[in-house]
Amino acid sequence: MGKNILIISASGRKGGNSDLLCDQFAKGATEAGHHVEKVRLAEKTIGYCTGCYACQKLHKCIQKDDANELVEKMLAADAIVLATPVYFYSMNAQLKALIDRTVSRWDDFGRFKGTEFWLVVTAADEDKSMMDATLAGLRGFMRDCMEGSIERGVLYGTGAYEKGAVQSLPVFQEAYEAGKTA
Repeated sequence: MGKNILIISASGRKGGNSDLLCDQFAKGATEAGHHVEKVRLAEKTIGYCTGCYACQKLHKCIQKDDANELVEKMLAADAIVLATPVYFYSMNAQLKALIDRTVSRWDDFGRFKGTEFWLVVTAADEDKSMMDATLAGLRGFMRDCMEGSIERGVLYGTGAYEKGAVQSLPVFQEAYEAGKTA
């Protein structure tokens, strides 16, 4: 039986570079026999965390949007792909808002022990080091908050500015292969 893989695409553009890498990963993972669900954050409504901490008593956020459902999907996944374009040296706002909203299930973060993570980052710049701050934020969430989670790999979509540019880069095939080995 395959793994339950949740792909979270934070690309604001359907068919954008990080979104296309998610599709390639999904294709490989599906062919390998895994159950794959891809969620596009641009198609969801996720407000920012207001810091009210009502969730600490309720174990869910009191905001009426899509965040609670997505956090539940994250908790149920065997593997999670977090994909974001890099905006000014950081993950985009949609992914950051979702990450902040996971605080509603802080007490359940022990369930992430053994959960595998793949990180997908895309940027116009060709220098991978320009993605260090983005990866530090994602890794801080993954490693420090979700103790015992496992980083399986990073897919760097460097030099990908125009929509679809990533299709001509080696990372496009790498995403497919990563999905097959997930």
